[in-house]
Amino acid sequence: MLFAHTGITLGAGVLIASLTARYFARRAARPQKCSLASRDSDRQESNSPIPRESLLNHVDLRFLFVGSLLPDIIDKPIGHFFFRETFSNGRIFSHSLFFLVIISLIGYYVYKRYTKTWLLAISFGIFMHLILDQMWFNLHTLLWPILGFVFEKGDITDWLPSLILSLQTDPLVYVPELIGLLILVWFTVSLVHRRRFLDFLRFGRVR
Repeated sequence: MLFAHTGITLGAGVLIASLTARYFARRAARPQKCSLASRDSDRQESNSPIPRESLLNHVDLRFLFVGSLLPDIIDKPIGHFFFRETFSNGRIFSHSLFFLVIISLIGYYVYKRYTKTWLLAISFGIFMHLILDQMWFNLHTLLWPILGFVFEKGDITDWLPSLILSLQTDPLVYVPELIGLLILVWFTVSLVHRRRFLDFLRFGRVR
């Protein structure tokens, strides 16, 4: 689900960034008591690494797109082609919570140590990928390796024709694809209208 993963993940990221910006804007608008304690609190907030403005100013959205597809980029070649006889499954290591937690922890360390958000953007993309793949229906993979180190095998001989058929007949597949495509079209048109498309390609920013 190329469009679903990228488009819906982008939409979720923009929504969270908008809600975060509103939260910090309301916080900043609250009347402050003129006391030493409040001045110390304001000083600490001004030094806080959490931005009050939109998170879109601090996140390279290109990494968000990469993260939204990363589990498939890793698992599909391994499970479908390189080690087909071993796994016979396109949802293995990178579709697990273990993989998400590892990337998130490393991303948090990189953010705290270097104030870089690119790996956190990737981890958010991975998180959305697991949701859109409804991995809670495959707990053996989602909770790997808690339920065992060996992944369940499946029949992937006709996986591509089955995927194409699902895009035509299964609303659980083509509806998210359509929603994701509409979000991507809206995003692209918005960038072109504001003459920011080339800037986005170069820097991954929208502001």
